[in-house]
Amino acid sequence: MWHALRWAGGVDIPIQRSRLARYRGWIVAAALVGVSLALTTVALGSLSVEPPAVAQAGLWIGAVERGEMLLAVQGNGRLVPEHIQWITALSAARVEKIHVRPGAAVEADTVVLELGNPDLELQALEGERQVVAARAALAELRATLRNERLTQKSTVATLKIDHASARRRADANAQLGGGGYLSDDDQRTARAQLEALEVRVGIEGERLAALEENLQRRLSAQEAQIASLETIARTRRAQVEALKVRAGVAGVLQELPLEPGQWVNPGGLLAKVARPDRLKARLQIPETLAKDVALGQPARIDTRNGVVDGVVERIDPAASGGTVTVDVALTGALPKGARPDLHVVGTVELDRLPDVLHVRRPAYAQPDATLGVFRVDADERYATRVNVEFGRASATTIEVLAGLAEGDRVVLSDMSTHDARDRLKLE
Repeated sequence: MWHALRWAGGVDIPIQRSRLARYRGWIVAAALVGVSLALTTVALGSLSVEPPAVAQAGLWIGAVERGEMLLAVQGNGRLVPEHIQWITALSAARVEKIHVRPGAAVEADTVVLELGNPDLELQALEGERQVVAARAALAELRATLRNERLTQKSTVATLKIDHASARRRADANAQLGGGGYLSDDDQRTARAQLEALEVRVGIEGERLAALEENLQRRLSAQEAQIASLETIARTRRAQVEALKVRAGVAGVLQELPLEPGQWVNPGGLLAKVARPDRLKARLQIPETLAKDVALGQPARIDTRNGVVDGVVERIDPAASGGTVTVDVALTGALPKGARPDLHVVGTVELDRLPDVLHVRRPAYAQPDATLGVFRVDADERYATRVNVEFGRASATTIEVLAGLAEGDRVVLSDMSTHDARDRLKLE
């Protein structure tokens, strides 16, 4: 843009305006905006961002302590009878009548249910008839054998008499022959008759001994057959008697999965009876924690109605479904309401660590690992995340190796929803 300047002589002189003056307004405006932005940034930077708020009432907070720490493992389980009487069917039959239902107290001779099978009764009667027939046959055999024995004895006795007579005759003939009153031929005849009778007496004596031995064998065989038939008859009669199913032991009927008219096969389960005052705890311990469980270790079983002491009596040699089955014998009195199949929580004591820093086990805390947990500040208005090194762990407590001090209070609840936060406000 050109402007004219008038001099005193009255002549106009055109001059060009400076470019700096031309953009001076824009530069001043830009400078003011930059200063404003800088001041705003400084002001915002000097202000602290308020962390998200969490309701303190909904958090589980624990204090770090120093002292004895109990190393234990925990598992769920149930109470089971120490001894179970399994009642099974001895033969195929149909359920005729049920006398007792599960939950009822029974004695050893209590009839629980009745079964029916007409064929068994017929078989039992046939078995008993065969025994009677075999006994009659034995009696007849004894009579026959007695007659045979007497006949043979009579034969032997007759021969002995004949032998004695022949000896006397031979001796007499020898005396007469010596006096010349009897010929040598008659003497030889008498002597031959004596010798023949001696042979016959020996033979018939041996025959009598053999007959005695044979008679005894025949009697033994018949008696053995009777014994076998008696066993069969008793078994069949026992099968008939077993159709009246008895409890077998005193206790409580636990199970009876049958209804009238139902058919059962040999070996099928009819009922289960147990003593309610003789129970043990069967726990399922996670296989990763069961490695330190040993026989004889003390345990405590929580039945929800009370806690009873016990001792580990059996450990399954193999894991199943990620757990190891551990049986605990109860040494204390059973709490009120304890009964078979009651769900329980068991704690097995592994060891006691003296004078260690420990805290209630936070969510997701693992032994010999490092985890970030929120430590409550001294003013209890905020919680700040700190990395904590943990050591040995129990079911409910864990050893603190580094990151926390005695008296610190930490959040034990699951804080996985705040993994991106290092600080929380407690309300």
